[in-house]
Amino acid sequence: MSVTVDEQPLQAEKLGLRTVGQVLKHLRGRNRIVVNVLIDGKQPDLDHLGSLKRALVANHTVVVETADPRQMASEVLSEVESQLDEVDRLKNESAALLQRNQFAPAIEKLGGCFKTWQHAQEAILKTAQLLRIDLHHVRAGGRALNELMEECTVQLRQIRAALEERDFNELTELLVNKMTCQCTQWRDAIKSLRGVIVTR
Repeated sequence: MSVTVDEQPLQAEKLGLRTVGQVLKHLRGRNRIVVNVLIDGKQPDLDHLGSLKRALVANHTVVVETADPRQMASEVLSEVESQLDEVDRLKNESAALLQRNQFAPAIEKLGGCFKTWQHAQEAILKTAQLLRIDLHHVRAGGRALNELMEECTVQLRQIRAALEERDFNELTELLVNKMTCQCTQWRDAIKSLRGVIVTR
């Protein structure tokens, strides 16, 4: 039987790796993220992860695909940046519609904005977790990223409250002033995270 990692044979037994779990741990130690595992040509049942990890590699054909966490993080951050460009356009259109008292189409456009803002925040936080980056130590615009993320959460709550209360004047103010600034801060946060990723 054999172990293949990224289409290259892995001499598991020579490395003292007897179980699938030991192989996976070995790959994590080499700064790789496992993205797919096949055992005897089949995807394992993740509900039985314990028995999967105990499976002896000598009894199975194991194929593992991995990825570089820095590359994955960089791709995620690039996608978020392109989404922020689109959300800026939608935010501005929504604010203009609110100013013309066209509330229904404004709120419809804002729904897409809200999802993208939440996704941007989650992507930044998960990227930091993936790479074990402490956001207290990464700065953007002279502030720690964890502070910017907390501020983002507050502003998203304010938008949600304004929507629920149908306070369209407050909503317009939040979109035109605070969220324009927030999107700039997200871009700064992404740039700062990229700087940390490059040095790792």
